[in-house]
Amino acid sequence: MAEVTGTETITGRFLMGRRRSQLTADDIAALEGSVQTVRSLPARTLMITAGERVTVSTMLLEGFICRYMDDREGLRQLVAIHVPGDFVDLHGFPMEMLDHDIATLGPVKVASWPHAALAKVMEGRPNLTRMLWFSTLLDAAMHREWIFRLGRLGAEGRVAHLMCELNVRLEMVGLASDGRFPLPLKQADLAEACGLTGVHVNRVLRSLRERGMLVFRNGIVEILDRRALATLGEFDPAYLFPDDLRKD
Repeated sequence: MAEVTGTETITGRFLMGRRRSQLTADDIAALEGSVQTVRSLPARTLMITAGERVTVSTMLLEGFICRYMDDREGLRQLVAIHVPGDFVDLHGFPMEMLDHDIATLGPVKVASWPHAALAKVMEGRPNLTRMLWFSTLLDAAMHREWIFRLGRLGAEGRVAHLMCELNVRLEMVGLASDGRFPLPLKQADLAEACGLTGVHVNRVLRSLRERGMLVFRNGIVEILDRRALATLGEFDPAYLFPDDLRKD
């Protein structure tokens, strides 16, 4: 992976489409100046274990990360998928621990801030504090939508909704174009995110392809009919709070 350098490179995707205008140059410089480490991790790496004490907050710069929980038999349920620009464990700042595991899906690059450094940076910077708070509230909004998806949609609707969400989130950080984006998920990962079996996901993807809505092949998603896919998944991007939907 390319080395991450410079203010815009580290926090740029966190700010894109996420109310950047509310942060001052001083806010951005302070956040950048308190970064402790920038590191690369390989695919399928466990980063944080449930119950472990958390002393840093981590932003995803490149790649994909998931949050998940295991049942008594060790079967995994994905409860979140993170894209570049996301803080993956900011809620661990006030809570000091997590109730779920966090792991990489593909190779990633991440930046980390010690909690003590974040606390110092936020002193006297209400705009930055509000932005970080907004980030955790956005996570909560996405969790509510995931509950809706799992509780009310059928198999095809669940996959359609997830793909629509990822497309919008990646568009917001400049990593999706014309419904095409990379996605290093296996069908088993999709099954764990959508509450389905791997066999069922395979059937759903074939159906969506045959209906001319979506193709997922070799780690690349191509949405062929965005409107039809959104209708099938009952998807409305309002819960993602993109800047272009704000009513100023």
